[in-house]
Amino acid sequence: PEEIWQTTLNMCQDAIKQAKILANDIAAIGISNQRETSIVWERATGKPIYNAIVWQDRRTATYCEQMHTPEIAQLIQEKTGLLLDPYFSATKLNWILDNVAGAREQADQGKLCFGTIDTFLLWRLTSGAQHKTDATNAARTLLFNISTQQWDSDLLKLFTIPEKMLPSVEDSSADFGITSKDLLGAEIPITGIAGDQQAALFGQTCFAPGMIKSTYGTGCFLMMNTGDKIVHSKNRLLSTIAYRLEGKVTYAIEGSIFVAGAAVQWLRDTVHLVSDAQQTEQLAEKANPNSKVYLVPAFTGLGAPYWDPNARGAILGLTRDSGIAEIVKAALQAVCYQTNDLMQAMMADGAQAPAALRVDGGMVKNDWLMQFLSDLLNVAVDRPVISETSVLGAVYLAGLRVGIFKSLEHLTQLWQCEHHFTPQMAEAERIELYKGWQQAVKRVLT
Repeated sequence: PEEIWQTTLNMCQDAIKQAKILANDIAAIGISNQRETSIVWERATGKPIYNAIVWQDRRTATYCEQMHTPEIAQLIQEKTGLLLDPYFSATKLNWILDNVAGAREQADQGKLCFGTIDTFLLWRLTSGAQHKTDATNAARTLLFNISTQQWDSDLLKLFTIPEKMLPSVEDSSADFGITSKDLLGAEIPITGIAGDQQAALFGQTCFAPGMIKSTYGTGCFLMMNTGDKIVHSKNRLLSTIAYRLEGKVTYAIEGSIFVAGAAVQWLRDTVHLVSDAQQTEQLAEKANPNSKVYLVPAFTGLGAPYWDPNARGAILGLTRDSGIAEIVKAALQAVCYQTNDLMQAMMADGAQAPAALRVDGGMVKNDWLMQFLSDLLNVAVDRPVISETSVLGAVYLAGLRVGIFKSLEHLTQLWQCEHHFTPQMAEAERIELYKGWQQAVKRVLT
């Protein structure tokens, strides 16, 4: 946590310097963060009692298995829209309280604070004056009731979490606090907070029900706006809060893939098949078009719609002709196959096929990948001019509060398409490729 804080502070200071402005020229700050990553710190000192447990961490998988009953699973889904899985914060928080000496006793006495990254950064930016989060981050803890918009006493009891540890929950665009003058050189209002995927949906201006975006970073997250209705998935997708403005909640349905860009990192850093992520595009173009290699990147289990924490990765369909290009291509294709898994689940839950999928994140610069995605989904794919839309969403939320942006309509006019990809693949090929993927996944499920 200290490293996260120091990096954030240094980057803010560098940004002010590079922009050649003064801190008091800044109207507001917005925060976008990894949503489920969990930190516990001392209320008196702000000192973390343990390292942040990141969203991908699976240490609580056995705890989830032991706790799981159909009744508990139903209770959790009805109240939170989520599944009982190590991915979410509650089991990580429970683990810290049970495994750090004296933590549970301190928590019961009100001496400890819990927060996701946004809450921890807000605490530090305000020198401990504010212990808050927004509704989108609260909705990812397994402790927040997305219907009542309150921390839920049944869930707190289930996971043995004292409510006094938890932050107060605000709208996504709200007065969260003011930075301490000594940090950045002036007091700056913090007026926007949203979890990274919700921030990306907001940055993509997906404000109408049925609009959909997919973010390709470390993982991949497909999210569709469902308006003022909670859609409870029958296909193991998540119901969540898209954003909350002026007390009004907009909901979304989401599918989470744990490994997207992380597969390219693995190719580069662990098995050294590429030295740079940008090489993957040329290698995929060079690969044998008839290759039937499939890479299932279940390095940390499989997310939606499988939710198998014990699944492990595999490369299938290798022949003596398979080389680096074919394996790299298979890693990129896996991102698209997994997106299609999510899209099929959404449509099985009653969603209409979208007119277009808005994409963002580091991987979308790869034209080959975006074209294959459009081909496989049989849907147009729109890449915006600004692809770092989680950041943009945080800016929009902060700017709305201080009047820089007038309304959601104003924001909608700011969205610009940089490239429009349209499907070009024959139907028979699309079906055959996806069928091969489904068979490959069956081989790794436990």
